[in-house]
Amino acid sequence: MPARPPSAPKPSSIQVPDATPTTRQAFLSVKDAAEYLGLSPHTLYVWRHRRNGPPSFRMGPRGRVMYRIEALDAWIREQEHADSRSNTTLSPLGAAPQKRSDYATGA
Repeated sequence: MPARPPSAPKPSSIQVPDATPTTRQAFLSVKDAAEYLGLSPHTLYVWRHRRNGPPSFRMGPRGRVMYRIEALDAWIREQEHADSRSNTTLSPLGAAPQKRSDYATGA
């Protein structure tokens, strides 16, 4: 049996990552997504029915509703940019005042 170079790792010390936790962490059920967002599962069901809220899809033979964590994070960022309190470019306080027409002269 040939000698192994000293820098090579021992076969028993090589760590193979388990794919199961990564897969479970990539997708969330309605209950887990609601907890992640700080909402009730009912709210997510209503939003899904109305076709608003974070994107979701059906997975598996039973058609369980699932959410991608990446999609939830992107949806949260969209909400932040759409809110004038978080996005100063949308704030009406920074806009120039509108001129009023002079009602007395009829202009």
